[in-house]
Amino acid sequence: MLVARKIIVAVALLIMTLCSWFQCLDAPATKLAEEGFKRALITFGTARALNAAISFGQGTEVAIQPMGVGVTLAPGQLLDPINDLVENFSSLMMAACIALGAQIMLIKIGGHLIVKLLLTFSVLGWTWFYLRQQQPIRWLSRMLVILLMVRFAIPLVTVGTDTLSKKYLMAQYNSNQQILKGAPDKVTEFKFLIAKGPVNTGIMAGVKDTVDAVNRFLAKAKEAVNVESHYKKLQKAAEQWARNIIDLIVIFLLQTLVIPVLLIWVLYAIVRGAFLKN
Repeated sequence: MLVARKIIVAVALLIMTLCSWFQCLDAPATKLAEEGFKRALITFGTARALNAAISFGQGTEVAIQPMGVGVTLAPGQLLDPINDLVENFSSLMMAACIALGAQIMLIKIGGHLIVKLLLTFSVLGWTWFYLRQQQPIRWLSRMLVILLMVRFAIPLVTVGTDTLSKKYLMAQYNSNQQILKGAPDKVTEFKFLIAKGPVNTGIMAGVKDTVDAVNRFLAKAKEAVNVESHYKKLQKAAEQWARNIIDLIVIFLLQTLVIPVLLIWVLYAIVRGAFLKN
């Protein structure tokens, strides 16, 4: 059993050393990280577009003059509560872009020639002690653990995170992203629908005859009702956008922080247990 175990460990180290010299893991990991970076960048652009549209829509005012008495409403201010959330969301997406960009750079660093050479020499030295039934030097074991993590941790975590994301998070991401993508157009549409000019329901202004006055009154009253209708629609949409934004925040926190950290911790525990307790 002891001999078989030594052979398995030696073969596993040989395979890892050979893999470190090829792009069998780096290439797919880099591709997946770049895809994640593009998704984060697209979502960041969506957040910025929505932020700009909300800033534009917040200045929406409508003047209503029932019976000649002027009243000015600012329905665009209903976007105030979501504006802070959108700004925070935008900052978070920038951080996600930076994290995924750093992930791509770390994959490249792990595949550098110096890392490959150091890992190869560390494996050879550690295996020489191990096969001779001698306790490997402590610093050599630690160096081996560090180099294995530097070389393989980020690519493995990238592949693992992408696999979990596609299985459990991608459908939710696509649906929320699609809704938020059309949000700026809805805000702009709201701005132009209710900001066409003052709603004047005064029946005495410019009255030429009774019929004309009544028609004007009914038309303006209907326009005032439409303002309320548009207001309610935008309020409902804003509530939906808040839920979509929170969902996307959770998704990107899982993709860029929670899942990677958990996977790195698991990998480190496995590698440390294998090479620092022998």
